[in-house]
Amino acid sequence: MEILLQVLFLAAGFFLLVKGADWFVDGAAGVAEKFGIPHLVVGLTIVAMGTSAPEAAVSITAALKGNAGITIGNIVGSNILNVLIILGIASVITPIAVAESTVKAELPYMLLITFLLLALGYTGNEIVLWEGIVLWIAFILYLLYLFHMAKKNKELQEEVEDQPLWKLCLFILAGIGLIMLGSDVAVDAATSIAKTLGLSERFIGLTIVALGTSLPELVTSVSAARKGEADIAIGNIVGSNIFNILFVVGTTALITPVIFESKFIADTLISAAAGVLLWLCVFKDRKLSRTGGILMLAGYVVYFIYLIN
Repeated sequence: MEILLQVLFLAAGFFLLVKGADWFVDGAAGVAEKFGIPHLVVGLTIVAMGTSAPEAAVSITAALKGNAGITIGNIVGSNILNVLIILGIASVITPIAVAESTVKAELPYMLLITFLLLALGYTGNEIVLWEGIVLWIAFILYLLYLFHMAKKNKELQEEVEDQPLWKLCLFILAGIGLIMLGSDVAVDAATSIAKTLGLSERFIGLTIVALGTSLPELVTSVSAARKGEADIAIGNIVGSNIFNILFVVGTTALITPVIFESKFIADTLISAAAGVLLWLCVFKDRKLSRTGGILMLAGYVVYFIYLIN
């Protein structure tokens, strides 16, 4: 009975996370529109960061509660799931065109910082304050790149529905509140389930929590793929993965040292391998085909079998 109650709490936490991220994205995008912030910057930063807000909230909350296995596990697990499951599902629904800049710059940068995370974790088995600063510097460089891209790109996205500023700010505040509450509930429930079933926090973080906090990316990317908005589908995933490593792990390390267990070395390498697979699938034709999507999904099945063994 106790474990059933915790599963319900976990589901409730995930619901709050998804709803909170949805409100946050809507409110932040509306405010950006009102103040004339470039549309490309809005799409590549606010949407990617908004859908990654659950990962940020869960990871920081877990670190503060001493559940380090969930912190790194959630980020690495989410990044693996984002590429293999979410892009896999989206591209099976419809082939996804990939922008030239994504192939030449954003995907390689995602791979670079994945190996950076691996190096920082490997050389001491924890991410400490100065390493958090390094990740934040890399994050600022990424933001500068996005602003440079925005100045070069003059294409405008569709106008969002005009809403009063107070209402947009209310959406942002309510979204943040739901994300914080949802993360707290989800971390507590996931930890309780892990202890009851005798499962490691690493397994819970890499699977259950990673899936729950990746729901906003799943909803956004699949919806975008169905509407033919390929740039949103793949840009959201690449941007979210970069944000997860640089901002989420970086910020958590500024608050408290983040333990990087030796077991996470293999998981981080698999995250990098998933990125390489994505890059190879889109490099030639600038498109993620249904065949590529099936390869992604098959890759996650292999990874899951590795986890349970």
